[in-house]
Amino acid sequence: MQTSFPFRTAQTVGVLAVTQLIGWGTTFDMLGVMGRVIAPSLGLPNEAIFAGLTVMMVISAFAGPATGRWLGRYGAARVLAASSVIIAAGLLLLAAAANIAVYALAWVVIGFGGALGLSAPCYTAVVEREGANGKRVIAILMLFTGLSATIFWPILTLLSDNFGWRVTLLVSAGLHFFVCLPLHLFGLPKPVAAHTQGTGAETPPVELSPADRRRAFLLIAVFTTLCTFVTFGVSPSLIEIFRQSGASPALALQLGSARGVIGISARALDMLLGRRGNPILTSVMGVSLMFFSFLMLFVLPPSTPLLVTFVLLYGFGSGVLAVARALLPLALFSAKDYGLQAARLSMPQNLANAVAPVVFTAILDRAGAGPTLVTCAALAAIALVFVMMLSALVRGASASAQPA
Repeated sequence: MQTSFPFRTAQTVGVLAVTQLIGWGTTFDMLGVMGRVIAPSLGLPNEAIFAGLTVMMVISAFAGPATGRWLGRYGAARVLAASSVIIAAGLLLLAAAANIAVYALAWVVIGFGGALGLSAPCYTAVVEREGANGKRVIAILMLFTGLSATIFWPILTLLSDNFGWRVTLLVSAGLHFFVCLPLHLFGLPKPVAAHTQGTGAETPPVELSPADRRRAFLLIAVFTTLCTFVTFGVSPSLIEIFRQSGASPALALQLGSARGVIGISARALDMLLGRRGNPILTSVMGVSLMFFSFLMLFVLPPSTPLLVTFVLLYGFGSGVLAVARALLPLALFSAKDYGLQAARLSMPQNLANAVAPVVFTAILDRAGAGPTLVTCAALAAIALVFVMMLSALVRGASASAQPA
């Protein structure tokens, strides 16, 4: 593991950690504490309000391929700066919303801004400055992303309780325009040319033929989409699954909270591995833990020790998978291609994020926890097959590249 932590690396981490915290905390996480406040004010049902997140994810998904092209053409800093302006405009529009049409339009704008500024563009900024050695920095940033709700829910609640939800959204827009925008424009170190230009930047970690490159991309896309479909789909229903599995309401809440802490701990462990971490092996381990956790909870008789074991396995598995999804393109494609490939992969992932909660909620409400767990285990097993195929593809390419 790399022990030194240069100032420019610390600067990159500091800038992107702040902007990602603000970005996720004031958009995707915001409705968690403000949705049920906004709904009666606009005279809309809760489900219509929370559908804003679905709109955001769908728009972000379809804007993903274009984002990849813009990242390669203009660089991550400019794309991130554009995101700050667009998200600020969307939050201002949301603050002024008086009906469902304006409310939906605001989330369209926020979704477009999210495609330009959340996750993939941020990681591209890291790769531009750190090259293929940016794995640890990305893992550190994902720690902060995981804490966005923890930090912003109390802040947004305090502002909303004292000044109302519209003023809270105005403040949120101000954070994007007056904090994130200057940081993206002036706070990030300049990209290192060796990481974005020349032979080194164009050399992938694994030499693949054009056909194998397409196959590797499809395998990553299917694997990451299945995993994000399960994790995003289960997350809102996890407490109800615990309740239907025999947990009291208090224990279900405690287990749900513990899952978040375990997930963050898993991300921290991946960060500590640094360069020694292998995203493909991490993916195999993470999805295997998820599969066994769902299968175990379905097969064994309900008990408190069983639920605790499930949370440990599922929390750790989903935590390391979150990091692996971000690092897989960097393990197979060149630093120069990272932004394009990561943005392309974000399209199916965001579409899965948009529909997964609805699908899993419907299964849980209509069929119960058992079929829900079986569905999760089946999808995890399919994902495991695809990542094993990816591993075999990489091993074969590496073996053929060895000199006789």
